[in-house]
Amino acid sequence: MRNWIRPGRGITLGIALAVLGLQQAVAADAQVVHARKGTAHLVEPSPWQLRLRTLAVITDDKGNVNEIPGSGLSFSDTAIPELDVTYYFSDNLAAELILGTTHANIYGEGTIGGLAKIGKTWVLPPTLTLQYHFTDSGAFKPYIGAGVNYSIFYNQDTGSADALHVKNAFGGAVQVGFDYALDQHWGVNFDVKKLFLEPKFDAVVGGANVTGKAKLNPWLIGTGVSYRF
Repeated sequence: MRNWIRPGRGITLGIALAVLGLQQAVAADAQVVHARKGTAHLVEPSPWQLRLRTLAVITDDKGNVNEIPGSGLSFSDTAIPELDVTYYFSDNLAAELILGTTHANIYGEGTIGGLAKIGKTWVLPPTLTLQYHFTDSGAFKPYIGAGVNYSIFYNQDTGSADALHVKNAFGGAVQVGFDYALDQHWGVNFDVKKLFLEPKFDAVVGGANVTGKAKLNPWLIGTGVSYRF
């Protein structure tokens, strides 16, 4: 009966095989979990990002009426909500389109200071910039950008002027800012843009036709939240 396994030894062998099988199963599960985690880290973020900011629009107080020597202009500053859409071509290169609208009161200065409020205009200044994002600082992601602006002036009202028409105009734009990621999707943003915007205008003042240039050249200083899809 030498080929028979003794009962005690059979039980011991069975237990050993069961433990070995359990260890192999646990190891297999661990490999699956590790593989899933590795896959999760490899998921690429969407190229689309939205930002919602509160924006301060601070204009330069410069301009002139061509026909009146010593004339000057100044403009009101505003705070507005602003939305921008960003598309990432790569981790470093992106394009941003900002959307918002604001108004500006126009005041006479210098030799036309007595005119006080000349008029008011609303402006829609869509601005497209190409950005370079620096990605070596973890959650802190600064960027710089440059691009073009096209400002559309509408709902123009008169004050002391009899008529006012500010003309649509192109302008350049530069920017600097940063995103700080709170998690995979949400973050906070701070951004500063400078628009080089000097639209021409026609007006009628005291029955006389005049022309000039409004040197707005505003700073756009914004802060808000970002969402990466």
